[in-house]
Amino acid sequence: MTITQLHYILAIAEYKNFTLAAEKCFVTQPTLSMQVLKIEEELGIQIFDRSKKPIQLTAIGEKIVLQAKNIVNEAQRIQDIVEQQKGFIGGEFRIGIIPTVMPTLLPMFLNTFIKRYPKIELLIEELTTHEIIEKLKNGHLDAAIAATPLQEDKIKEVVLYYEPFVAYVPESHGLFKEKNIKVDELQLEELLLLQDGHCFRDGILNLCQGQQRSFQHFRIESGSFETLIKLADEGLGMTLLPYLHTLDLPEKRKAKLRYFTEPQPAREVSLIYPKNELKIHIIDALRQTISGIVKGAIAFQDVKIISPISKK
Repeated sequence: MTITQLHYILAIAEYKNFTLAAEKCFVTQPTLSMQVLKIEEELGIQIFDRSKKPIQLTAIGEKIVLQAKNIVNEAQRIQDIVEQQKGFIGGEFRIGIIPTVMPTLLPMFLNTFIKRYPKIELLIEELTTHEIIEKLKNGHLDAAIAATPLQEDKIKEVVLYYEPFVAYVPESHGLFKEKNIKVDELQLEELLLLQDGHCFRDGILNLCQGQQRSFQHFRIESGSFETLIKLADEGLGMTLLPYLHTLDLPEKRKAKLRYFTEPQPAREVSLIYPKNELKIHIIDALRQTISGIVKGAIAFQDVKIISPISKK
């Protein structure tokens, strides 16, 4: 039994299809099938139930896959140990970032990071929190940046910063005349929201917990803060923005920002990664770079963390 064969088993377990698993492993389907069959014959058991569509794990197959993940992870850890001993910080590193963080945070740290660590090849994906969790569990990401806490047993969270929510209020809105606003002054039916799947949206719904959205002449849920801002400018409602998103707004729009009274509602943004802690030397380098840069941009202290976990 080899590490390569275990990779094949894990691929089939994930994709539930021999042909697709072979493509992901960059081998032919007959080669992959033959190697898996060799393991099954060697162990005298059947790992996969091939009679079902899609292919399913047998009861013993589920236990073998769990152990295979541990073995593959430990094998990869050997390379990490060698690289850390040599002081080498480099190689491929796959990171996912949620859509409401990526446009503001990535430009802040990326240039500094690649100059500081030129031997690291960053592969960056914009993904929803759900996609990130699945890819971390399946080994397709080394780390991610997301709103936390996520309450995932196998994922470790290291807080990078706390980012307050800021209200964007058009001149026609009743709260425009207020210098600061209170959370209980928010009316869910007046809020322009991001579309379903965004954890920032879930945070706002949790902030307005207990409120129901009544009849409206229109309801729009966009994937873009810019769209929500433009709709607010037209007097069609107000919206909430993450603090870092407000830094580059033109002065005319900054005049419509209203901060919350303390403790301000905020989200916790963390660097998350599997608890097996592979490539921890790169994870630490990433954490130090981001924390050092963001510390100067966010000076808020008294905040109340709003969970990104939807209560729907």
